[in-house]
Amino acid sequence: MPDAVVIGAGPNGLVAANLLADAGWSVRVLEEQPEPGGAVRHDSGVAPGFVSDLFSSFYPLAAASPVLAAMRLEDHGLRWAHAPHVLAHPLGDGRCAVLDRDVAVTAASLDAFAPGDGAAWERLHAVWDRYRADILGALFTPFPPVRAAARLALRLRGGGGLRLARTLVLPVRRMGAEEFRGEGGRLLLAGNALHADLAPEAAGSGGFGWLMSMLGQTYGFPVPVGGSGALTAALVHRLRARGATLSCGERVESVVVRDGRAVGVRTAGGERLPAHRAVLADVSVPALYGGLVAPEDLPDQVLADLRRFQWDFATFKVDWALDGPVPWRSADAAGAGTVHLADGVDELTRFAAQIAMGRVPDRPFSLFGQMTTADPTRSPRGTESAWAYTHVPHDVRGDAGEEGITGSWDAGERELMADRVERQVERFAPGFRALVRARRVLAPPTLQNLDANLTGGAINGGTAALHQQLVFRPVPGTGRPETPVAGLYLASAAAHPGGGVHGAPGANAARAALRRHRLAGLTRAQRALARRDRTGNRR
Repeated sequence: MPDAVVIGAGPNGLVAANLLADAGWSVRVLEEQPEPGGAVRHDSGVAPGFVSDLFSSFYPLAAASPVLAAMRLEDHGLRWAHAPHVLAHPLGDGRCAVLDRDVAVTAASLDAFAPGDGAAWERLHAVWDRYRADILGALFTPFPPVRAAARLALRLRGGGGLRLARTLVLPVRRMGAEEFRGEGGRLLLAGNALHADLAPEAAGSGGFGWLMSMLGQTYGFPVPVGGSGALTAALVHRLRARGATLSCGERVESVVVRDGRAVGVRTAGGERLPAHRAVLADVSVPALYGGLVAPEDLPDQVLADLRRFQWDFATFKVDWALDGPVPWRSADAAGAGTVHLADGVDELTRFAAQIAMGRVPDRPFSLFGQMTTADPTRSPRGTESAWAYTHVPHDVRGDAGEEGITGSWDAGERELMADRVERQVERFAPGFRALVRARRVLAPPTLQNLDANLTGGAINGGTAALHQQLVFRPVPGTGRPETPVAGLYLASAAAHPGGGVHGAPGANAARAALRRHRLAGLTRAQRALARRDRTGNRR
C-alpha cells in the first residue's frame, strides 16, 4: 500500500509526488492520459521536423519558482533557452513596445513612444527589485503567507505602502494612464494582464500585468530546450529516481472516503487502490467536488459555493509550421519569443467586452509564440515553429464577426476561427499566410479532450479575478490545499496561488500532507506549539 496516491501527472501532481518521495513516502501517481505532463507536453504533429507545444510554452513563473529551483531539474536533463527579446507588442502603424531582460532596452523602447516613459518603467522596476523576494515568497507559499506577508508589510509600512497597494489593485488601463504618457508601457502592462482573463478595466489587472511584466524583465520568458515536455520529462526522471511509481492511462473514477477520511481511490477499471496516509488531487475543483468525491462526503456549503465557481476564458489555439521567419511589419517583433497582437489598449478592451457579452471576437487578441526564435531546435534552419492562442466565450451567444460562428466548434467552425486568427496575424505581418506549410487547430473541446483539467479550454484552473483569489480560491473560506475530507489535498492550479507552471499548488499540498502526518504523531501540547510556529508566533 503506497503512503500517498496522487491523481494527475500534470506539473503540480509531479511536484507534489516528488516532494513526498523526498520525504521518504512511497508514492503512486495515476494519470488519465497516455503520457504525463498535463498542459506541459509537446509533439511533432503539425509537420515532420517541427516541434509544437500542445498547451503552455513560455515559463517565467517556472524560472522564478523557488519550488522548481530547489528540485535541481537541470540535473535531470532540463535546459532553458531564451529568445533575443522577451516580448513585443507591435501596432498597426509599425511602432512596437519591447520587453527585454535588459531594463535599459525596455526603457529605450518605451521612450520611443513618449520621452520619459523609459524612466517611468525603471521606477516600476525599482519597486519590483526592492520587494521582489517578499512578493515571490508570498506568492509561492500557502495562504495565508504569514511570514512573507509580515516582512512585506513591515517594509511597506507608512504612506508608501498604501500607495503601492492602491497601484496594484488598479485596473490596468488606469495604472497605465497614471504611470505612462505614451502607449508603449500601457501596452506591455495590459497585454500581460490578458495572459489571464483580466480585462483592462478589471480591478487588480494592473497588479497582475505589472507582475507578469516584471517576471519577464527579470527572468525572461524561457522555454525548455527541445519542447515543453522536457520539463515534464525532468520531473518524471527525478520522481522515478526516488522510487515512485507513475501509471498512465489510469483514470481515477472516485476518491474512497471512510469515516470522513480519504483512504484511497477507485479507478475506472474497477481497481481499488488504498492510500496509507494521503490522497492528493491535481484536478479541477468541479472534477474533485463534483465527481471524484461523493456529495454526501462534502459540506452543503461547499456544494453551494461550487455552483458559483467561475472558469477563466475558454481558449482557442492554432499551431503552425512556417517556411520562413514571420514577416513582421515592425522589425523589433522579429526577435521576441512572445508577440501580443492587438492594435492598442482600446482594442484589448473591445476584445474582452465581446467575450463578456458571449460573442466570439471579430479581431481576436492573440498571443503569438515564435518557438524557433526562442529555441533553434524546434524546426529546421530558416523555418519557424509558431503558435497563437486567443480567448472565446464558454457560452457563445453570437458572433461579432461575419461568419456566424456558434460555438459548436465542429470542423467547419474550427477552420473559420483559425482563418480569423491568421487574419489578425496578417494585420501586423503582411505575407504571413503565404508561409504556412501546415497548421493544426485546437478548439476548446480539443484542449479538454487532451487534458480533462482544461474544462472548456480554460487554462488557469479558474478565473484570476480578485473574487476568486487568496481566501476565495477556489471557494470562499479556503485558500489552502486542505479539503473538507481529511487526508485529501487539492494539488492543482485551482488552489492558491493559481495558474502558471510553477509547482506551488502541488508543493503546498505535499507540505500540508507531510505536516499533518507529523502532527498526528505529536502530543496535544506539541501540536499547539507546532501550529504557533507555523503561523509565525514566538514560542
